Amino acid sequence: MAVRQKIRVAVIGAGLGGTIAAVLLRRRGFDVTVYEQAASFSRLGAGINLSPNVTRVLQEVGILDRLREIGVMTEAWLSRKWDTGETLFQLPLGPAAEARYGLPYITIHRGDFHAELIAAVGEDSIAFGKRLVDVDPEGDTAKLSFADGTSAEAEIVVGADGVNSMVREILLGPEKPIYTGHVGHRAIFPVSRLRGLELPDITKWWAEDRHLVVYFVTANKEEIYFVSGVPEPEWTSESSWVDCDVEEIRSAFDGFHPEVQALIDACPAATKWAFFERKPLPLWNSGRIVLLGDACHPMKPHMGQGAAMAIEDAAMLARCFDETPDGDFQDAFALYAANRMQRTERVQNESRENTWLKFEQNPDWVFDYDVFEVPLVAHSGQGVKTGTGS
Repeated sequence: MAVRQKIRVAVIGAGLGGTIAAVLLRRRGFDVTVYEQAASFSRLGAGINLSPNVTRVLQEVGILDRLREIGVMTEAWLSRKWDTGETLFQLPLGPAAEARYGLPYITIHRGDFHAELIAAVGEDSIAFGKRLVDVDPEGDTAKLSFADGTSAEAEIVVGADGVNSMVREILLGPEKPIYTGHVGHRAIFPVSRLRGLELPDITKWWAEDRHLVVYFVTANKEEIYFVSGVPEPEWTSESSWVDCDVEEIRSAFDGFHPEVQALIDACPAATKWAFFERKPLPLWNSGRIVLLGDACHPMKPHMGQGAAMAIEDAAMLARCFDETPDGDFQDAFALYAANRMQRTERVQNESRENTWLKFEQNPDWVFDYDVFEVPLVAHSGQGVKTGTGS
């Protein structure tokens, strides 16, 4: 590891993919600093699904046991018809998922999950309040400039800075993300507001042009979360989200099953988020720069796999350094892109269609994916790689 200890890695963005990349790259001997534009960490109000393809990575990171304690070990996925409540499909999870995939399916508060990742990185390795404005990748190091007037240098820059990635813009030029014509209403609130209404661990309510997903986000099931997908022709706000009147949600789900109405009646406040995506990018790396997550493949959240793809990206990037000689980061980048583009494009397309687990289907191609063991394909100009990684 002596050579790698001299290689500085600047991870831009302390989100889920960025923090996991930092942990796994540091474990491989790199000197990693994470630069985050937010002033501090905060417990953002959203839930997240951690399916077995993700919990496999989190086991490697070393936080899975903790997530088992604070998240919900989801018993089943339930799809229901919007008006009658008819069950369209039920997928056993819980012990069944663990027996099948070797790892659990967990739902959790995104902020609680993120806090565990921040702790795994160590806040002393995260520079908050650092909004990137430029990268000069020429020469022996990449030179980074931040909005506060400070600068830094690194041999490798990992762009994990989301759908509006500055690193992506520097690499490929300015291009606005594509508004999909859909928004999501989000809310988290105490289960006590439901006045005794009992809910399954996770339910997706399906109508022809909209849906609502509901699940618990804490192990004691004292907090409930919902997120919708609703058509909205235009998005005029400069921000990616706005506060939302609950009456708007009630109107959007007029006529839905009484259980949905009771959920909306219990909701004290909500936000509305625009859904953006991009066409598959022509390249994910150039010189000293490499992208991951929403910086290169933002997608609709309708599979619950957007963050999962960023997490898999981070693990694959780390694995590809194991498969290439020390210091040969360009070979590692090319191998990484070759082994992620096809899968993320498939998930992106599936998410756009919004039929995932609506009716009976086999989810193995998503849940059974092992980023550490899947055979690698070669990139152009490289011999076939079949190593199994860490």
